[in-house]
Amino acid sequence: MFNNVYKGKKVVVTGHTGFKGTWLTRWLMMLGAEVMGISDGIPTTPSMFNILDMEKNIQHKVMDVRDVDALAQAIQGFEPDFVFHLAAQAIVSTSYLDPLGTISTNVMGTANVLDVIRRLSKPCVAVIITSDKCYENVEWEWGYRETDHLGGKDIYSASKGAAEVVFHAYFQSFLKNQPHIRIASARAGNVIGGGDWAKDRIIVDSVLSWNDHKPVQIRSPEATRPWQHVLEPLSGYLWLGANLATNDKLNGESFNFGPRAEQNRRVIELIADVFEYWNKDFDCYQITGNIPFHEAGLLKLNCDKALFHLRWEPTLFYRECVRMVGEWYAGYYIQNQDVQKITQQQIEQYMQLATERGNRWTHIA
Repeated sequence: MFNNVYKGKKVVVTGHTGFKGTWLTRWLMMLGAEVMGISDGIPTTPSMFNILDMEKNIQHKVMDVRDVDALAQAIQGFEPDFVFHLAAQAIVSTSYLDPLGTISTNVMGTANVLDVIRRLSKPCVAVIITSDKCYENVEWEWGYRETDHLGGKDIYSASKGAAEVVFHAYFQSFLKNQPHIRIASARAGNVIGGGDWAKDRIIVDSVLSWNDHKPVQIRSPEATRPWQHVLEPLSGYLWLGANLATNDKLNGESFNFGPRAEQNRRVIELIADVFEYWNKDFDCYQITGNIPFHEAGLLKLNCDKALFHLRWEPTLFYRECVRMVGEWYAGYYIQNQDVQKITQQQIEQYMQLATERGNRWTHIA
């Protein structure tokens, strides 16, 4: 997998205690990497990071990415071969409550990581993860390309667009002249999967309500999203890192990672489909007119660049994605299963499906 580039390598993951960060860290461990995680704490209760007892198997560093001195000391001391930067304030509703905190974390935090990376003396590959919301969303029906306009109508989107601008500025000003550093940015969104408990996310709100035997309250039932399982973009990030290690032509580029076109589904469809795994007899949702902040009605990505340059494409179909989400949460809430085992099995099943479907990152070059 991934040309075995991560086996025995030192990998830094910022934001490793979050939903995507925990899945990425667990996968890297399975690939044989030595991981150091950097995060300012455990973001949710429950927490997938705690449930999987991750701390005992990695170097777990508690610090804020806005503390550049502590960040530099940790990363430079570890001497990483790879860096995956995921640490962020990732909740749209929180950006309305704390706009300055969102901007400082997402923009200055990214700048700090980039500044530490440019001062590394040994070869290092870095993937800076932002979001599909970095694009100025005009709600057209075709996917956004990496060359489309960055920006946003809200603080969260603006902070992600700004993080991309900072990434490109650091590359042009410093990193493109440092051949031992190779770096790219990655953009994905609408990620779902077991182990997410962040607030104001539709699957999280649903399973918490269902666990209380109540229907979930939904604001925008007809909103359409290109839903993708968390392992889909993570496979893209890992494959991008593996390609950067051997191909300097990708240095400084940005890539979208999104699902198949058939996975564009309405919110009410997704909820009803996941609810099938809950095996309960109450109504799964109620529609409320309370819309406290702006939400895009349509946002999707064009991933042709990743297909052309990386030969990356998504693995799962919509029903497979829903099954993995439904089975993880049902295992946790209803069946009292060992979610460490479920998580590992889902990663293994995903890799097996990718192999059977001929995805390039499963081959050994």
